[in-house]
Amino acid sequence: MPRKEIFKNLEPKDFTQEFTTVWSFPDRGDWATHSPDYRGNWSPYIPHNLIVKYSKPGDIVLDNFCGGGTTAIEARLLSRRCLALDINDQAIALTKKNLSFEVPLEVDYRPRVVQGDARDLSMIPDQQIDLVCSHPPYSQAIRYSKDTPGDLSRLDIEPFLGEMLLVAKESYRVLKGGGHCAVLIGDSRKNKRVVPLGFRLLYVYLGVGWQLKEIIIKEQHNCLMNEKWIEKAKQYNFLLLAHEYLFVFEK
Repeated sequence: MPRKEIFKNLEPKDFTQEFTTVWSFPDRGDWATHSPDYRGNWSPYIPHNLIVKYSKPGDIVLDNFCGGGTTAIEARLLSRRCLALDINDQAIALTKKNLSFEVPLEVDYRPRVVQGDARDLSMIPDQQIDLVCSHPPYSQAIRYSKDTPGDLSRLDIEPFLGEMLLVAKESYRVLKGGGHCAVLIGDSRKNKRVVPLGFRLLYVYLGVGWQLKEIIIKEQHNCLMNEKWIEKAKQYNFLLLAHEYLFVFEK
């Protein structure tokens, strides 16, 4: 049955669109069915800003790593059509659950949610998508499954980047000319040194032919592992990674 009782509200309170290249959301946002239950999901303020800025009502938004459905929820609330996919069946089930609500919209575009692979979008013809919102795993930073075939979160840096090349190519193929693709990615640390995963992924996308429109620094808040890592940072004299990169590409 559609869920009605859980809503605090259907939109962010006192929303102000972002107009700088530094985004920070200490209150990650909990309107509609949004929650941090899916580990590592992005704040709904991110797709809300992207959808408002880079699309218009009725446009098609592709979320090729849908996780718990954050982008699909925002696309629906903002009257955009959406195709949401993930290779993980648990993510698909959670996304469908989080989209099981009714909203008082004149036109309610219900997202299409399918289990699929961001590296193979053969179900989508060329140049059909208006906006791509991607939040891939950060290599092995969080492993989302133990044995799901094709799960990129099980790959080390080099094979991860090789598979993301296929993601970048497919995203480029399905996007309309002049459209935008936004990708949120974070760095990692190995042997007390930074692994610049963000910059390396940036150059993967540029190598496909994307034009770089924006580099946005997104500040991290409320990381579950911070207390543990603060002690290690003190002990081994390194800084905690407190930022992610939001790259906005244009075709």
